[in-house]
Amino acid sequence: MDKDSKMGDINDKMMESFERGNLNISNEVISTIANIAASEVAGVTALSSSIADGIVEKLGKKSLSKGIKVDTKDGEVKIDIFLIVSYGVKIPDVAREVQENVKKSIEAMAGLNVTQVNIHVQGINLEKESSSKEEKIDN
Repeated sequence: MDKDSKMGDINDKMMESFERGNLNISNEVISTIANIAASEVAGVTALSSSIADGIVEKLGKKSLSKGIKVDTKDGEVKIDIFLIVSYGVKIPDVAREVQENVKKSIEAMAGLNVTQVNIHVQGINLEKESSSKEEKIDN
């Protein structure tokens, strides 16, 4: 057997072993991707946390999965996102944009099929966004 055919056999065996392996992505990773994607959308003030997330934050750990519930089954992902939006935004438009951005991000980064992105608006932030708006009013 020559050197090239031995290398070909090794490459074939390596490819077979790669095909037999599994890739598991934790729900924490999926939650982090969803958190970042949702936070990028204009009009999203914050993700609403649960009681458990509040306890974790008080212990000094910042959770990027706050406000996100992930359910994975058979390679398909269902996500529930709990948002607080800015006052004055069109909630259906913000929700639709969050759904699209989260779905696109998870499918691109994790290669998983996202079947549902459910948006739950938990509140509206009434605080003014920036002091620059106040300066414009005063002038």
